[in-house]
Amino acid sequence: MAPKSAFRAVRDIDAAPQPSAHPQLVLEFAHVEARSEHDFMVCAGNALAFGHVRAFPNWPGPLTLIEGAAKSGKSHLAGIWAARAGALAAGPDDLETLSRRGGTRPVVIEDADRLPYDEAGLFHLLNQSMRDERPVLMTARLPVGEWPYRTDDVKSRARLAAHFSITVPDDILLSQILVKLFADRQLLIDPKVISYLVGRMERSNEEAVALVELLDRLSLTCGRAITRGLASEALAMRAQGDGDHFDPEG
Repeated sequence: MAPKSAFRAVRDIDAAPQPSAHPQLVLEFAHVEARSEHDFMVCAGNALAFGHVRAFPNWPGPLTLIEGAAKSGKSHLAGIWAARAGALAAGPDDLETLSRRGGTRPVVIEDADRLPYDEAGLFHLLNQSMRDERPVLMTARLPVGEWPYRTDDVKSRARLAAHFSITVPDDILLSQILVKLFADRQLLIDPKVISYLVGRMERSNEEAVALVELLDRLSLTCGRAITRGLASEALAMRAQGDGDHFDPEG
């Protein structure tokens, strides 16, 4: 049997699917997102965080916090570091056990400001990290001062971390992000279409993810290549709030 990827042809700039009056059945095959260190796109907005991750184990202290918007690359960086450090990915129920057992094995805590972490458990793990020099990398969307914890205990420890903020992507990085997201879906897109999107879309990684997903579904469902015309339609749908609830039946 052919691999799943064989069922999904690359729709490149020369593709010219025949238009159809009826929406096509879309077979959902999971695309694999490239998340290795080689795949990370470095720019001015994330270079310091990337350099810090690569500098491990030569860190000035055990705690690191990477802050940035959704889909900004925090999890990608955390994954790169976890692979380098042999780190454990700690969930909300793991923190108290890890702090009680002690040790120095590195730990990743994703979305420290969002997931339902036990405040006492997180506080104890950060204390144990500082006491025993256990490396801990946290990610968060919000600044530490806005974390939703009842007391200042966790936040006071998080403020001691080496802190890196990932900023809004520039044109070059946003173009690279779009190319990568399309490539993850086995799509090769005309650079002119990429430039068209970059000049008109909301400047965030999260919007890039949503826009690529919408264009992929529009192309598959309507049997059309991803051209500037389809890109214009997708941008209009996103602006009107229709892209999140795309209905191929109209």
